[in-house]
This record gives sequence, structure tokens and C-alpha cells, in this order.
Amino acid sequence: MKSKTIGIILAIIGILMIVYTGFNYVTTEKVIDLGPLQMNMDKNHFVQWSPIVGVVLLVGGILVIAIDKKKNA
Repeated sequence: MKSKTIGIILAIIGILMIVYTGFNYVTTEKVIDLGPLQMNMDKNHFVQWSPIVGVVLLVGGILVIAIDKKKNA
């Protein structure tokens, strides 16, 4: 892969991580299992990251693109 492509990908991921600071996923847990009687419970899990990580990726992507342009010039 070219370093310009890697820089663009890093910048896009950085922007997405700034805009979306996390996501939710649901798991199903079995609470009661008594023969034919079963009860399940849905449990929400939230994965969250700091927007600073997105800023670091965005700046890193921009730097990779800038360095690539200096090498080609």
C-alpha cells in the first residue's frame, strides 16, 4: 500500500472516532432454566473510547500524507 492511502485511511478512521465515540452491542444471558421454563435477559454493553484517540489518528494521517508529498516533490 502507498503511504498516501494509509494516511487517508488513518484520517477517515480518526474522523469517525471523533464523531462516534462508542457503540453498543447486546448479548443474551440465560437467567432461569427449569426444564421447559426458560427466561433470558438482554444485556447492553457499551464500548467507549476517548475522542483524543480520533484526533491523534487524524493528525497522524495528515502527517503521513504530508510526508509522502514531500518525498514525491
